[in-house]
Amino acid sequence: MRHPSVRALARPLVLAAVVSAVPLVSVAPASADSIVLGGFPVDAADTPWTVALSSRDRFGGTRSGQFCGGVAVGRTTVLTAAHCLGEEVLGTPPEGVRDLKVVAGRTDLLSDQGREIPVRDVWVNPAHDDVSNSGDFAVVTLSEALPPGSTIGMAPDGDPAYRAGEGAVVLGWGDTSGGGDYAGSLRGAPVRVLPDPRCEAAYPGGAEGQYRADTMLCAGTDEGGRDACQGDSGGPLVARGKLIGLVSFGSGCGRPDSPGVYTRVSAVLRTLGWDAAATTGKSRVGRPGGA
Repeated sequence: MRHPSVRALARPLVLAAVVSAVPLVSVAPASADSIVLGGFPVDAADTPWTVALSSRDRFGGTRSGQFCGGVAVGRTTVLTAAHCLGEEVLGTPPEGVRDLKVVAGRTDLLSDQGREIPVRDVWVNPAHDDVSNSGDFAVVTLSEALPPGSTIGMAPDGDPAYRAGEGAVVLGWGDTSGGGDYAGSLRGAPVRVLPDPRCEAAYPGGAEGQYRADTMLCAGTDEGGRDACQGDSGGPLVARGKLIGLVSFGSGCGRPDSPGVYTRVSAVLRTLGWDAAATTGKSRVGRPGGA
């Protein structure tokens, strides 16, 4: 599914909330030709925790240098996909990217709206398996704090937001057709959390990855057509107003038999030791092992 501009190149995502997935946006209804595969326009002011990873040096000045999505879970802490910060995508280790930034509060990537914040530190999950795509997450620390109200809560283990059939929204600036037509403005697409057996059947192991229910979830629709795509990797999947997934991988974009696969946020919380804090709602997230 999505490995950044690369959908990898597997493929990245976006969305808006079927119901109260997000304290939501005033959005236009989805139409057949709308962007982000089956999506619709979203104002960044309504989802301020949806951010873009950017490097003009590596990806050019068009669209603010955006190459992946991310999610602000703390005022200086952003979650994204591990594969977004790999050498296959960046051409160098992340510390070699001199202008790596997070773009926040910018609906239209062709504008100068919002802020471009330099990245202070990057931690890529050392347990990320690029064969199965398990553990596909990284933590980005910002050099400046986002304003209050710019973050989203994370759903811990057992949260009903993970139940099969739950309405969710995926958000991003990625490919809107599966053919390299990248969105200039933020888009969202409504999907549903799918049962693990269906996800396992779609990805039993192979070139695209292997579905593992303990670290992943998948989402889509029975008829296909709504999905994340290239350029959406690392972006948020939101249900019941909480972050439940990070765009990770998939086969093609919007195929009914190949739903999008996301890094399960409850697994991220366990790995980072943030799960207890998330459950109490008093989390102080930061760089793993410190800060």
